[in-house]
Amino acid sequence: MLHSQTHLRSRPIAAGHLRAFEAVARHLNFRAAAEEMALTQSAVSRQIQSLEDEVGVPLFLRHTRAVELTGAGAQLLAAVSQSLPRIDAAVRQIRHNAGRKSVSITTFASFASMWLIPRLEQFQRDHPEIDIRIDATDASLDLDLADVDLALRYGPADHMPPKAIRMFGEQLTPVASPWLLKATPLKKPADLAQFALIEAGDALPSHMEWLSWQRWLAQQHLTRFQPKRWLYFNYAYQMVQAALTGQGVVLARLPMVAESLANGDLVEPLPGLRIDSPLSYWLIVGQRSHQRPEIGAFCEWLQAQAKATRQTIGEVPDPDTIDNID
Repeated sequence: MLHSQTHLRSRPIAAGHLRAFEAVARHLNFRAAAEEMALTQSAVSRQIQSLEDEVGVPLFLRHTRAVELTGAGAQLLAAVSQSLPRIDAAVRQIRHNAGRKSVSITTFASFASMWLIPRLEQFQRDHPEIDIRIDATDASLDLDLADVDLALRYGPADHMPPKAIRMFGEQLTPVASPWLLKATPLKKPADLAQFALIEAGDALPSHMEWLSWQRWLAQQHLTRFQPKRWLYFNYAYQMVQAALTGQGVVLARLPMVAESLANGDLVEPLPGLRIDSPLSYWLIVGQRSHQRPEIGAFCEWLQAQAKATRQTIGEVPDPDTIDNID
């Protein structure tokens, strides 16, 4: 019985009459195709006949001692010969992955690039048996329907589901490359007029207007301020990358640039002028994934990383932060 199960699992997935058709077309011989498929010649003939009945035209010309593809058969073979290997490869991959532990995460692209991925090496080192898949998209996936375990999201508390776990909040602060500020000092807000300011190129939704320079400048009473020039980008990681290469000053989300500030790649020239954002970063665990040990391990690691970020940015522990998953 064990041998039978092993044998079945090692065979290519069955694809009905199409696999018999491909074998006959390749050998141009019913007997050879039957031997390859471990079937009787009559069984292969019946499968080909059934396929021809379904397609509605002959696929082979049967001669006394030879078989020849018709034009329709050649057309079908061109499609089948590409499709069957792809199906077999996909099934091999599925079987290879079967039984492996894995965690799939959905989050927005900038957070994946700037916060999550740089930290993942530690988790992979500590848990080499767990595969990680990251789906970086700005679309908000439904964890009850999508094939993902966790969501890392960004927004105000009233936009989050009841069981969302708050990881950390944020402040906004101007940051720049130290090389840029060496040439042109930035000591007070008005000095920003000498720099290019890096801004989001797309219109921000109302609850994210805090991320704009306009909001920060208004709080510094610089409502009519104009910089040397504006640089617009679509994504936060693009904006920070431009700042890292000395192209201007960016109003950065502090949790996203904390490591760059710590290692000196970026500097915060006006640390006393941070502004608080009403937005936070959240962990949401899919109900179907809740009990799996690998999900628990990843969430425990993730919350340890969140705690380190809170300490790095100087955030006072939030009383609403949940430290453990039920």
